[in-house]
This record gives sequence, C-alpha cells and structure tokens, in this order.
Amino acid sequence: MAKRLATFAIMVLIILVSLIVIGAQKGPDTKQTATQAKSRGLAAIESAAKAEKYLFLFCYTSNDEQTKKMNALFDTVTKKVRKRASSIEINVADPAEDPIVKRFNLKGAPSPVVLVLAPNGALTGGFAGEFDEKQLTEAFATPCAETCLKALQGGKLVLLCIQNTSSGSKDAALKGVTDFKADARFSQVTQIVMLDPTDVAESRFLKQLQVDPGSGVAITLLLTPPGTVLGKFTGATDKARFVTALSSASSGCCPSGSTSGCAPK
Repeated sequence: MAKRLATFAIMVLIILVSLIVIGAQKGPDTKQTATQAKSRGLAAIESAAKAEKYLFLFCYTSNDEQTKKMNALFDTVTKKVRKRASSIEINVADPAEDPIVKRFNLKGAPSPVVLVLAPNGALTGGFAGEFDEKQLTEAFATPCAETCLKALQGGKLVLLCIQNTSSGSKDAALKGVTDFKADARFSQVTQIVMLDPTDVAESRFLKQLQVDPGSGVAITLLLTPPGTVLGKFTGATDKARFVTALSSASSGCCPSGSTSGCAPK
C-alpha cells in the first residue's frame, strides 16, 4: 500500500539522501557558543529567514578545478535569482563553520555541496559534486511544499488535506484526519497541512504529487519522512485507515524494501 512518490522525494533529497536530511532533522542548536557566533553560515541562514528569502549555500573544502567550475555556475545562477534568494560561499574546513557541518551532517561529504534552504528553514535542495542551472533553479518550492518539507525534516508525519469549500466530502475527509491527530499516540508527531487545489501557486506541487486539482473531491495524503506517500485517500477518511497504513510501513513494507520500516516509531 505504501508508495514512494519519486518526484516529491527528489525535492527533499536530490543527491545527499543520508548526509543532508538526517542532519537537517537535528535542527539548530539552541545553545549559542562562541564558535557558533562566528559562523558565517549560521548568520546567513538567520539573515535570509528574517528577509523571507531562500538561501543558497555553496560549501567547499578545496579550491580545485571542479570546485572553481561549480562555483562559477553557482555565482551565475544566484545572481539571476537574487530577488528571491541570498547566497553565501563557506569553507567547511574552517572550524568556525563546525555548526553548519554538524547541522547538515557534512563531515566527509563530497566537495562542493550546495544546500538550498527555504525561508522557514526547510531544505529544498541538496547537490553534491556536479550540478546544473536547472537543478538549482528548480530547488525553489511552493509555500505548501515548504511547510510539508519542514515538518517531514523535523521527523513528523504530514496529513496533507487537498480541499476547499467546494470540494466534495470535505467534512468527511477531515473527520479521519482530526481523529488521528487527536489520538495521543500520534498527536505530537503529526502535522495537518491544508492545500487549496485551485491555488495556482501550488499547481507545480500538485503535479509532483500526481493529484488532479480538478477532481472536485477532497483528497488526503499521508506522508512520512523523508518524502514517502503511505496512502492517498479520496473522499471520506477514518483514523483506522491511517493507522493501518502506518502499521504496514512500520512492519517493513516500505517501497525501498527496508525491513526497518519507514514510519516514525
């Protein structure tokens, strides 16, 4: 029943599946040490968030020909998108940038690495070694996608409710969602996200999710980290169906074939 939506997962983990997302889930360290205060990377993240802009981080350890080539491309692209995004280049070998290395688990990662962060801190792109302009420019996500990614990277389940006031079975679709969220077993690890299918700004996200915005019926997706669709439910939902999907995933029937399960414990 569990099915991975490849295009959605790519948004989260384009190349650095194990390296970046695991680190992103850790979140920022709330203790400000002297080293952290000197980190240009952390300062850039904070500044971009305050400006409600994306941030492109070019992380490198050496200045070899590959790094120079990718750095030139990085500069070209970030200049084109500077109205929407800030950018910074940091040497992760600099001890002052240890907070960035730890936060994104970059120790031992290929060089260079480009990370793309949404204003809310969600990681929307990660590229190692060689990348192209298209990959960088497509790292911008829609507002709803940003919200979903932030929750998923925080280790939460997401119940994505695709409906509006005109959607058929909208109340019946929300019934199972609210019942699931109210269950003490899942309340702290579940986030409900609403998406209006008529919102033009979300059309790209709906396409990636393979959801028809013109269906006229409420659709609910159950997502689990890092970007797996455990179930797509059309119309009415009930808590039991969500629990069944989670139980199946936790017992080891993830699309990747992992026997460790793919749902939060």
